[in-house]
Amino acid sequence: MARLALLSVSDKTGLVELAKTLVEEFEFDLISSGGTAKAIAAANLPVTKVSDYTGSPEILGGRVKTLHPKIHGGILARQNLPEDQKDLADNGIRPLDLVVVNLYPFEQTIAKDGVTMAEAIENIDIGGPTLLRAAAKNHAHLTVLCSAEQYGPYLEALRTSEGQVPLTFRQECARAAFWHTASYDQAIATYLTAATGEPDTLPQQWALTGRQQATLRYGENPHQTAAWYRTGSVPTGWAGAEQLQGKELSYNNLVDLEAARRMIAEFPSDRPAAAILKHTNPCGVAMGDTLATAYRRAYDADDVSAFGGIVVLNRAIDADTAQQLTGTFLECIVAPGCDGTAREILAKKQNLRVLVLEDLLTGPKQVVNAIAGGFLLQAPDTYRDDPATWQIVTEAQPTEAELAEMLFAWRVVKHVKSNAIVVTHQQQTLGIGAGQMNRVGSVSIALAQAGGKAQGAVLASDGFFPFDDSVRTAAAAGIRAVVQPGGSRRDEDSIKAANELGLIMAMTGVRHFLH
Repeated sequence: MARLALLSVSDKTGLVELAKTLVEEFEFDLISSGGTAKAIAAANLPVTKVSDYTGSPEILGGRVKTLHPKIHGGILARQNLPEDQKDLADNGIRPLDLVVVNLYPFEQTIAKDGVTMAEAIENIDIGGPTLLRAAAKNHAHLTVLCSAEQYGPYLEALRTSEGQVPLTFRQECARAAFWHTASYDQAIATYLTAATGEPDTLPQQWALTGRQQATLRYGENPHQTAAWYRTGSVPTGWAGAEQLQGKELSYNNLVDLEAARRMIAEFPSDRPAAAILKHTNPCGVAMGDTLATAYRRAYDADDVSAFGGIVVLNRAIDADTAQQLTGTFLECIVAPGCDGTAREILAKKQNLRVLVLEDLLTGPKQVVNAIAGGFLLQAPDTYRDDPATWQIVTEAQPTEAELAEMLFAWRVVKHVKSNAIVVTHQQQTLGIGAGQMNRVGSVSIALAQAGGKAQGAVLASDGFFPFDDSVRTAAAAGIRAVVQPGGSRRDEDSIKAANELGLIMAMTGVRHFLH
């Protein structure tokens, strides 16, 4: 008797080619449902509709098609058990050798603008996951395929194993099927949680699934293994970026690139902005009248640390900017675009990684941090700071230009590891103190780096000042204005010192720690 295959797919990529090979080369009989059967028949290939095979019509508008004992008996039967074989014979059921299923496009549906709950619900596949799980469970006796990428390897396995697919291949396919249904269910649960849960409340249960995008050479260090996974059925974010040139991305590259994306997302494209990062910390950030000017100012802010850095730009790379970018050793460059001339210039540095990510603003909806025995989950810090909500707590009041400078410094300090201090002037960082165990240390580092340029500059602190010592140190270096969240029990000491020394001080009421 010919072997029997069930084909029921939403994504029909490679379907006809697979069906043709199964029928003509390996003499399979095919059963299919709905649109899959139509597509196979349209290719002049023999196929039996599931409803004809089971004797039961599709009902409830297609909600029930393959949920039938003749289908699931053929999938779940154990070929080595006489009792199962007797049940098949008594009920006129043929054992299935192959099940090919992919699911309704739920994630693609909910990604559409204006999709309704009813539309989303109708794109929750029921029969498909049931088929996949049943076939994956019984992989000792049949093969399950859930992706067009598996069709070629499956056919090759048939050819090289005299028609008997190896158990190791079937196990691999079973694992893929269970991960596929797990990811599908997780997408549905996440959608329903967001659609029906309390706003701004994290769910009682949360899961993350991903598909391997690439195996990385190593992790943070050569002795650590690592891989890159993407979420969702459609590549987005870095998985959807275009790498124009350069070596493969490393684990540390990707970590730095995400930090760079978060940094540049603070600066809309209405004015050119550039940032250079090292080890996830910005070492130079600036704005300018042109993109080339913005990059040059960011580079000049700390040309020593810029060596081997990650550059992120908020506009497409042009020829002038590209020419400057080739003037020093850089690990990666990312921008929302890159014109043809710029590509030719950058191509001269073959190892330089150049990426185009059109949407630099959209990041993950959750931030996950693994800890022993579990993980921490939080919303990303995408708070959009508005100086109109700040409290100017000193007698000295800022001009419009000074307030704009304070906002620039505040946007940068948000992306510096705590304890963080940033000194800026004319939309350019002059000194950055990052990751120190005490705030006084960060202040000292930032002011030392700024040197004489601190005269008339702005200082931003990601956390409040518990004492007035940092304010006095800033004033002695020539700082004109300070912006900080406030909230210390000794805020009055800092305010008093600022008034005594003629400083402007703004309290934002919002803290931006970055651990």
